[in-house]
Amino acid sequence: MAKTPTSRVDRLLSSMGYGSRTEIARMARRGAISLDAVALLDATKRIPVTPDLSARMEIGGEALDPLAGMVILLNKPLDMTCSHKETGALVHDVLPERWRRRDPAISTIGRLDKQTSGLLLLTDDGGLLHRVISPKRHVAKIYRVNLARPLDGTEGALFASGQLMLEGEDKPLAPAELQVVSEAEALLTVTEGRYHQVRRMFAATGNHVDKLHRERVGGLSLPDGMAPGQWKLLSDKEIALIFQ
Repeated sequence: MAKTPTSRVDRLLSSMGYGSRTEIARMARRGAISLDAVALLDATKRIPVTPDLSARMEIGGEALDPLAGMVILLNKPLDMTCSHKETGALVHDVLPERWRRRDPAISTIGRLDKQTSGLLLLTDDGGLLHRVISPKRHVAKIYRVNLARPLDGTEGALFASGQLMLEGEDKPLAPAELQVVSEAEALLTVTEGRYHQVRRMFAATGNHVDKLHRERVGGLSLPDGMAPGQWKLLSDKEIALIFQ
């Protein structure tokens, strides 16, 4: 049976972005940290880090943030960048500010460019991140594409052929599935994540993507009614949907 890990309170809370160890020690001394409704006055105390800790510990009267290993689903708005450091609006801006100081850091699972909206996953679980983006996993991503010009009817066969070579690359794309919605709108399912892949695929056919929205990753879709900029933490069951 695996032994339950333990951690000093100050070290744990510092890694979760609540402040420096000195700041957390001050919080403890003034009674702002409690476990099972009992104040933890000594921030150097070691406690078991159990999966239910977030439900048992409070910081300043609020429940402890999720422990490491969380996965966030965000409906990414347009004009937001998947970055920690670039100028302008960043996807991390919609999350609690202290989450930027977490260690391990929260990173996006793949990227959506600034002019692409829709389903974006973020996590502090490096192993999960690499499993999702690994070409060996063939995790499908579905995009709704609105085009500048009508489809000519040849795109589906080309994308499914596994022979389309993007400009500047020396390896053809894996087969992708095109579902026509209307003369200038389609759903495209890809299993790779190359740079600006969907836009470049349609550029190779002489067309231009006017609007791009990711609707699905694996078996996981955006929840009904989730507005741009809204996010939610995923349960283990929902995380498993990614690989369906």
